[in-house]
Amino acid sequence: MSRHVASFEIDSKTDSYAARRILERVYDTIREESSSGREDSDDTGELLESFKTLRDAAKRPTAGKLTITYEQYDDKFEN
Repeated sequence: MSRHVASFEIDSKTDSYAARRILERVYDTIREESSSGREDSDDTGELLESFKTLRDAAKRPTAGKLTITYEQYDDKFEN
């Protein structure tokens, strides 16, 4: 497994807006995928709820830090 991390310092309204847009897009993507029936599980619901909470919190333009961690596993996709 390998891990990649990106952190974004949010210290202006422009930065805050960008972070909010990132979280909105992720939330919308997860919602669309889960409604398509491809990802119909409790894990998807929990993930969607987590991103909804983050998205809602980002609506208030405040300073902070957004950290994204991507964990890449050695397993390959099944065909």
